[in-house]
Amino acid sequence: MRIFLTGATGFIGSAVAAQLIAAGHQVTGPTRSQQGAAVLRAAGVEPLAGDITEPESLRRGAMASDGVIHTAFNHDFSTFPANCARDGLAIDALARALQGSSRPLLITSVVGMGADKPGALAVENHFNAEQPNPRKASELAGVAALSNNVNVSFIRLSQVHNRVKQGLITPLIALAREKGVSAWIDDGETRWSAVHLNDAAALYLLALNRAAPGSRYHAVAEEGIRLRTLAETIGRLLDLPVKSINAADAAAHFGWLSKFVALDMSASGALTQAQLGWQPTGPGLLADLAQMRV
Repeated sequence: MRIFLTGATGFIGSAVAAQLIAAGHQVTGPTRSQQGAAVLRAAGVEPLAGDITEPESLRRGAMASDGVIHTAFNHDFSTFPANCARDGLAIDALARALQGSSRPLLITSVVGMGADKPGALAVENHFNAEQPNPRKASELAGVAALSNNVNVSFIRLSQVHNRVKQGLITPLIALAREKGVSAWIDDGETRWSAVHLNDAAALYLLALNRAAPGSRYHAVAEEGIRLRTLAETIGRLLDLPVKSINAADAAAHFGWLSKFVALDMSASGALTQAQLGWQPTGPGLLADLAQMRV
């Protein structure tokens, strides 16, 4: 198959590209720079001029493909609501190019979309369109595409990690270095789910071939790791003291991260494993943290 892969130079997208190529697929990815084009070619990906802010380039890439995997997202959290809205527009552009065909469109979301209330374990077969999290724009765009006869399915990510990068834990490590202390909020009992990068990439490939339209899958190998445990691990890693921060002081200490550190992002991947036969085998998040270079 010829797959159009957005975010092909990114942390997750590059791993997906490598597994697609290893499985015999041809991969095309958008980029606006010569440097990005060189990186794609070196990875065996055919560059296409454009990016997720250019709907026409997305349309061209999708039209020329046998299927689309959308992993690109702007992770500048200072403009998070706007980034989420733009992701919805990008998904709309991709979906319009595939409308009326059976060609698959896999879009990326986050496991928090599967929680029915704060602190609840997120599950695959739940989506609350009324929740305040602006990241819902991606799934709302997917739902709209489904109603327009597009073969859409959803991959929800937990904290994706390897020994180099660990989702939101990476900025927590940078913050601990800056502050000279590794911290959590109150009792630190909120939990984050996690998955190794290679296992997450493998899930995209399984879903590409086997997903039913409208299906939601969770890239979750570990259901929930306590934030206190993560902070204590970071403290040991950096040889820093650890402490609890009162919720009232969280914004001052954590900055933009305070909204996420206060959230329970635990999630189940049981339905995903049962439906697709996905079996994560990579090391756990704490094991990767223990092996990273500091």
